[in-house]
Amino acid sequence: MIDPAYSPQAASGIWVFLEQDGNVLAPVSLELLGKARELSRQSGAELTGLLAGHNLDELAGRAASLDLDRVVYVSHPLLERFTAEAYAHATAEVILQQRPDIFLLGATPYGRDLAGRLAVMLRTGLTADCTDLALDPESGLLLGEVSGFGGGILATIKCEQHRPQMATVRPGVFAEVQSQRDTAAPVEKVEADVPASACPVAVVSRRQHAGVDVSRAERLVIAGAGVRGDMGTVEALARALDAEIGATRVAVDEGWAGREQQIGQTGVIARPKLAVVCGASGATQFTVGIEQAGLVIALNQDPEASIFEQADLCVVDDLFPVVRALVAEFESHNGGAK
Repeated sequence: MIDPAYSPQAASGIWVFLEQDGNVLAPVSLELLGKARELSRQSGAELTGLLAGHNLDELAGRAASLDLDRVVYVSHPLLERFTAEAYAHATAEVILQQRPDIFLLGATPYGRDLAGRLAVMLRTGLTADCTDLALDPESGLLLGEVSGFGGGILATIKCEQHRPQMATVRPGVFAEVQSQRDTAAPVEKVEADVPASACPVAVVSRRQHAGVDVSRAERLVIAGAGVRGDMGTVEALARALDAEIGATRVAVDEGWAGREQQIGQTGVIARPKLAVVCGASGATQFTVGIEQAGLVIALNQDPEASIFEQADLCVVDDLFPVVRALVAEFESHNGGAK
């Protein structure tokens, strides 16, 4: 058992977990870095990026060119592929050694899993799925804003007694910032002590559903309950529009789309230039995910559907013949809208 975490008086610095996949930093990490730098300027705290993996010296060097004061690179062969137990063990070890005040992670499948385990191992608090971060002007404590009851309320949460103060933020909440340093930040490589028991299974693939990050797609076709599992129709429209496919929670829970495609409060925040919403009722838990879309077109046969309150263009009709007509029209003009 790892000892309880350190006291607030022993803590210093703001850390961001640099999630990576195949030697490429996750976009949410770059989004968090921009916000973390804003917080570090307010507090005067050092900003550190924590990178975990194996044979990532080149990536650590690239991370050092970002707007960081330093990079801590935790290396071990058992960290080559993500497993929550191994990553939590290695990350907790270095956190206890260096005692950051604030530790931020992306609310991705990996980040959520890691953050929850760390909060238990370090016996500290975790504010999950934040929609904003700030520092209390009087105490300097991290303030995590979260929404609840379908977005009907906003709560501000702080962790007064335990360290590190931890928060996860969903992809797309903050704009990505890629500020570069004139000179590379120092990289501290730490050889973690990860026991074999922390990785009891062999990992063959890092992701069950590899695909595009829908939080960054310029065009989205989003499947709701009204598509009734007919993803072929949704896919045809997406191809015609050169778009990616998103989904509501109902569509994901039904198995029609992968969890990484989920848009909304328990999924990701998207900022597409165009979002075509097919058969979604428009619950607040979903629409929070497309509030920042440029143009929203909604197709639903229920004229009272809440989605029409959020849409710029509303089509009250059976979505299937409408979509087929749209696809045919796009295909007649050189196969789609590029």
